[in-house]
Amino acid sequence: MKILVVGGGGREHAIIMKLMQSEKTEKVYCTPGNGGIAAAGAECFDVSATDIEGVVKLAKELKVDMVAVAPDDPLVLGMVDALQAEGFMTFGPKKCAAIIEGSKVFSKNLMKKYNIPTAFYEVFTEADKAIAYLKEQNSYPAVIKADGLALGKGVIIAQNEEEAIQAVREMIEDKKFGESSTRIVIEEFLTGPEVSVLSFTDGKTMVPMISSMDHKRAYDNDEGLNTGGMGTVSPNPYYTEEIAKECMEKIFIPTMEAMNAEGRTFEGCLYFGLMLTPKGPKVIEYNCRFGDPETQVVLPMLDSDLVEIFEAIYNHELDKLDIKWKSGSCACVVMASGGYPEKYDKGIEISGLDAKGQIECCEVYHAGTKLSDSKFLTNGGRVLGVTATGLTLNGALEKAYDGVKKIDWDKVHYRKDIGQRALKALDNDELHLGYKDDMEDYIEENGVYLRQ
Repeated sequence: MKILVVGGGGREHAIIMKLMQSEKTEKVYCTPGNGGIAAAGAECFDVSATDIEGVVKLAKELKVDMVAVAPDDPLVLGMVDALQAEGFMTFGPKKCAAIIEGSKVFSKNLMKKYNIPTAFYEVFTEADKAIAYLKEQNSYPAVIKADGLALGKGVIIAQNEEEAIQAVREMIEDKKFGESSTRIVIEEFLTGPEVSVLSFTDGKTMVPMISSMDHKRAYDNDEGLNTGGMGTVSPNPYYTEEIAKECMEKIFIPTMEAMNAEGRTFEGCLYFGLMLTPKGPKVIEYNCRFGDPETQVVLPMLDSDLVEIFEAIYNHELDKLDIKWKSGSCACVVMASGGYPEKYDKGIEISGLDAKGQIECCEVYHAGTKLSDSKFLTNGGRVLGVTATGLTLNGALEKAYDGVKKIDWDKVHYRKDIGQRALKALDNDELHLGYKDDMEDYIEENGVYLRQ
């Protein structure tokens, strides 16, 4: 099977590496791709991920059997619809279903209509009315969200009235995020551990993947600006079996059924951003695709054929698969350009990687790299995701950070506390077991660690 993957970041690299493990895969293409994806053996093309006509044309020229659309923008624009109209097997939701991420107002109204637990909210299109509401509520922190897509930057957590008013005026009056912020959502600030759960669904069956924990702030101790994600671990220790069951009953299945009832059947990867509040789990956000960098710690734990899963979703036969996961943990440390998420330089040579853009002890997922004259150069804010699996979370983290130390470039930046909150939440005898310690006590069978 020849497969075209649309996108060019760390998420796409992780998807491609898993697709390449399938016996069904003959060839993988990617557009636009990046240096690491090209070095992994996927032929890359210079067609933008949002160029619907260009991607359809490319798929025809390559005569591919499947197109997997990974980023949010092309999904919301209707790329899957256009590809299916030309007869291609696809992975990803149609435009009518991708609105669950494309519009915060739609998703909040959906949850309200179908009694899916989420934060209390109001919608505004006029700055003065929004400000009057904020003054009336006088409750901080307050969460202010742009309605549409904003590159992951359309959410402001205002700590006081001054910050809230500034955010409202910038979004509605100054159109900071263009048309995406002509409508805004103001919602209550929820507290509790955050959990990300990606789920496979074909509209009939919902199969949650292994949970994960993202680290959004730029600096250690969750300080600095919000980013696209500075690191991730899986599974998330706060997400217990009991909570997973509650989420399945009150959030996951009801969301799938709500979309069906609205005539917007969701087929693909539905991402649930959850807050485990004192009153139970609530939805912070939906995404209509694999998360980034959550994908980088979820797919390495998948012990089933990803191509078969994509096919089953397209054919509405997900219920026929028994999707399996590896035991242990996975950790990803994002190495970013100095200055990210604001101003940063590009084109800086990266040292420490081999010819395939990898290192010996870890999987390195390329997010913002360019391959030039056999050299890897930085080409974005988030550059690499150094990822490792281990018997324990501590072991996975040790291995990932050992990998980070082998890679360098001028002004490289990364957090040094990825996974520390998760480690504190764990309560087991193997908390301090590292990947270099006591491994003779275990044997590995198909990714599952067993005590001898």
